[in-house]
Amino acid sequence: MKSLLILFLSAIISCLHAQQFSLPELSHPYDAYGVIDSKTMEIHHSKHHQGYVNKLNKAVKAESLEKKSLIDLMLYASYRSKAVRNNSGGHYNHTLFWELLNPSKVKSTDEQVLKTIKSKLYIEIVNEFGSLDNLKTTLNKAAATRFGSGWAWLVVTPQKKLAVTSSPNQDNPIMDVSEVRGIPILGIDVWEHAYYLKYQNKRGDYLGAIWSILDWSVVAKKYNMAIKDPLLLTIEKEHWPSLMEFHKVLAQTFHPAEKNDFKPLRTRSSELFAKAILLKSSVVPSPLMSPEILGALSRLEKQCGALDKSVRKNAKNKVILKKIIAVHDIFHEIQGLCHD
Repeated sequence: MKSLLILFLSAIISCLHAQQFSLPELSHPYDAYGVIDSKTMEIHHSKHHQGYVNKLNKAVKAESLEKKSLIDLMLYASYRSKAVRNNSGGHYNHTLFWELLNPSKVKSTDEQVLKTIKSKLYIEIVNEFGSLDNLKTTLNKAAATRFGSGWAWLVVTPQKKLAVTSSPNQDNPIMDVSEVRGIPILGIDVWEHAYYLKYQNKRGDYLGAIWSILDWSVVAKKYNMAIKDPLLLTIEKEHWPSLMEFHKVLAQTFHPAEKNDFKPLRTRSSELFAKAILLKSSVVPSPLMSPEILGALSRLEKQCGALDKSVRKNAKNKVILKKIIAVHDIFHEIQGLCHD
């Protein structure tokens, strides 16, 4: 009985100390990928990817973000630390990359594979790019012209269209820092550690070779999942650049004022007002368009104008504190409406 109790307690302690994220296993041995040499696969997977996992687990623990999902960590990347942003992206991006690589895929043409499985993806590729070869050319160009380290992506946008884009470092289209937002269904790693041992500086040769082990049946499955994923609606709602810009200035002025530091607010009240004007005149994401949102935006602009006027008249701290709190409350009302 005592030994069972000890085992039970040990299991609980183990769960409490378990890491949130872990390194996925590859579908094949390191030496099976052919166009990517064994040593590159081993270092890339067991060193680089493992490093992202280790650093991500450390970062989320240090910042009390253990309850956040990987998607949530990336969605709000602009508000995360560099450690969380870089390593959450590194973990997600590489996990997708490994899933796409299949050196034992059936030796048919990629077009035959997509036609055989009667893929909706193939129809969309033809509609958007004209042909599968044109899509590959577009992706290769995005990958080849990505300066420095980064990724090239095939993305399902919130409008359920296909788009090609690229991102620096370990960013990806889920993140709010990306110009093109959506769910990636294909990603090509163009960090030098992905190809340098075999291809040296010849990124183009690597890009030409990678297609021979990329499994389009997996891409098709990910497309079918993506077009049904509620994450698309979330991304569409969150992709409101003017709202993000206003939030950044508000955070940089409101929080110091809370701590009795009014210098940022007194020096940037006009900037906050200008951001409020731009926000009110911006295009509201279609899922958010409502009389309530539009009314709140008008009140926010008016309140920011009153705040700026008080600051320019050198009003007392308690006066401008009251006005910035009102601005803050209206902004959070807008945020609440965005998530209803």
